[in-house]
Amino acid sequence: MAGRIALLAHQMAEAYGLLRGRVEGLDEDEFYWEPVPGCWTVHFDAGGRWVADYELPEPEPAPFTTIAWRLVHVATCKVMYHEYAFGPRALTWDSIEIPHTVADAVAMLEHGQALLTDDLRKLEEPELDRPRLTNWGDRWPTWQIFWTMVGHDLHHGAEIGVLRDLYRQRS
Repeated sequence: MAGRIALLAHQMAEAYGLLRGRVEGLDEDEFYWEPVPGCWTVHFDAGGRWVADYELPEPEPAPFTTIAWRLVHVATCKVMYHEYAFGPRALTWDSIEIPHTVADAVAMLEHGQALLTDDLRKLEEPELDRPRLTNWGDRWPTWQIFWTMVGHDLHHGAEIGVLRDLYRQRS
């Protein structure tokens, strides 16, 4: 790999490594910990499925989110970005299986990262500028799909890290 593909691959690996390190040793109590009342989280709904809280349009300000919500959000977004930019475009937010344990969320995170890493590895440099579909219907240049995932890993990984720090220091 050379050029922009190598740079994206490096950045994806670095950002993912930071995120993955922040969830090492995470347990179920910490995963579901609600530091404030009214957190968005992952839960079993009345329809008999696991869901991650979300509303469209998103409330201003959005509710605080648990580590479960943040980790599931990153993991499902990786899978959905792959699905629409490089895959069969069959999954929807209503059909994707929402992980509800630490082990399942980490497994989905790893799976989504592997999919996107493989997608990037298969590209030729000129394809980075080719428009690709997102799960909400926008078309982005291919490089933006990967760069968004880098930012996502860094942003939510930092949030998860801070929540883990607070969890350890709670009284």
